[in-house]
Amino acid sequence: MIAVDTNIVVRFLTQDDELQFQKSRKIFQTQDIFISDTVILETEWVLRFAYKFKSNEICTALKNLFGLPNVHTSNLTLIDQVIQWYENGLDFADAFHLAQSQHCSKFYTFDEKFIKRAKGLTQCEVQKPFA
Repeated sequence: MIAVDTNIVVRFLTQDDELQFQKSRKIFQTQDIFISDTVILETEWVLRFAYKFKSNEICTALKNLFGLPNVHTSNLTLIDQVIQWYENGLDFADAFHLAQSQHCSKFYTFDEKFIKRAKGLTQCEVQKPFA
């Protein structure tokens, strides 16, 4: 198994540079690939900010990517949860943080939008810290 950096994933998904796309496609066609959580998080950010992908386009791209039989993550169930919460309005990074905090009873943040959108999603309650 090999691991790939964000730029390999982005080239594969966007096909914006023909030579780099062909090289990344060959990797995806011939290797068992591990994509780390940090690469997933950065990929979403790059697609959203640099490529102006809409959230539904990002979800589709990630679902297709993680649907490939040779692509592996540290926890596919967690990634599926992140994508589902992202589709339902959470910020991608917030969804990732919350999904990785399921063993906790509370998740403290000052982000009011995160608190509102996370309400009722999980047993890990997202809330403001007390004084």
